[in-house]
Amino acid sequence: MFHKSELQSGVNLYTRQTTQFKTVSVAIKFTAPLTEENAAARTVLANVLEDSSAHYPTRTKLRQALEELYGAVYYTDTSKRGNEHIFTIYAESVNEEYLRNPEVPVFEQLLTLVTECLFKPNLTDGFFDEATVEREKQTVIDRIGSIYNDKTRFANKRMLELIRSGQPASLSASGTEKAVSAITKESLKTTYDQMLSEDTIDIYILGDVDTDQLTDHAKTLFPFMKEARKSVPVTASTKSEGAITAKHIRERQEMKQGKLNIAFSTPVGFKHPDYPKMQMMNGVLGGFAHSKLFINVREKESLAYYCSSSYASHYGLLYIMSGIDAEQEEKTAALIDQQIEALRNGDISDLEMRQTLALLSNSIRSSFDSAKGQIEIYDQYKLLDENFSSDKLIEKWERVTKEDVQEMAALLTKEITYLLSGREAMDHE
Repeated sequence: MFHKSELQSGVNLYTRQTTQFKTVSVAIKFTAPLTEENAAARTVLANVLEDSSAHYPTRTKLRQALEELYGAVYYTDTSKRGNEHIFTIYAESVNEEYLRNPEVPVFEQLLTLVTECLFKPNLTDGFFDEATVEREKQTVIDRIGSIYNDKTRFANKRMLELIRSGQPASLSASGTEKAVSAITKESLKTTYDQMLSEDTIDIYILGDVDTDQLTDHAKTLFPFMKEARKSVPVTASTKSEGAITAKHIRERQEMKQGKLNIAFSTPVGFKHPDYPKMQMMNGVLGGFAHSKLFINVREKESLAYYCSSSYASHYGLLYIMSGIDAEQEEKTAALIDQQIEALRNGDISDLEMRQTLALLSNSIRSSFDSAKGQIEIYDQYKLLDENFSSDKLIEKWERVTKEDVQEMAALLTKEITYLLSGREAMDHE
């Protein structure tokens, strides 16, 4: 799918020549160990690098430069994957072949802009502008705090904190408010220097381009410091020492709808040979609108406003999330347990298998409809196979049997049942 070239130790270029899109895209991914402090600093840094550069010292000037490149796109983002924190720069421009003046090297100019923003940031006396840093710190703090108002996300976050306290599974890709508040212009410059010199770096370029020419050009375009870089292993986190062992925890806030979340651990992680089987099992259980949880808990019994499952393969966890009336907690939890027991007993129809396979297949194929989707999917699955293709993964799903799904369900071990409900629910107990 992508052609890999090693520019230097720990710095790889992935190129794909395709006429599928009228745009050319570049993504630069910096990977480092995930910690609260690291996540906070790198997220603030992402905002700062998106704001301006030495050549474009204000946000307005940077945006004007992008507009002059026929509305080119440039932004930064952070995410997490297993034990890794990933800092991404993404840019996209129209392929100049579709312009009236084909001599305009739009993508080449965009690459120059991106590398200037990366290697020549907007510094004052060797440090990032303090006012900009403080502004972007507040932006990140507001983003972190917003999860409190999204009770669905908050409930899942609290559940993970209870079973994986201090571990990557429960850490935010943006860090914590405390860690963000501690950042200074000096510490942010240190984070920036470390990212350029120590991170594992993957550069993706996708579009109708000359890949050989780009590979030669990239060696001078991306002058990363030549220090030893070590990849971060992506492993499933395990139950933390000192974690709360209670199987049933209730917490209350000012809210109306209750959030019933249940977490299961599984030995089948992202790199496990049975990973495709667990994906199929999750699809049959609660991954789609035809799944057992949706049909039986939400539709037939009307016990939940929503009810679905999610497989976090990098952490060896499967979550079931539902919105309920708190008074229906026991009945809903029992019915959820029955759906898992049905899988363990082999109560799986041919239709459920066919629908799950079709929806998983459509999901990964639809991700190839965008350049960014192709980059993101390949960036994840190259960890399993650098010759990855959607067809290869779909073939693995096609080989999954009912007995395989039954076997995967048997591997689920319940760790916690967590209910977040309104304070009025306490009055009825």
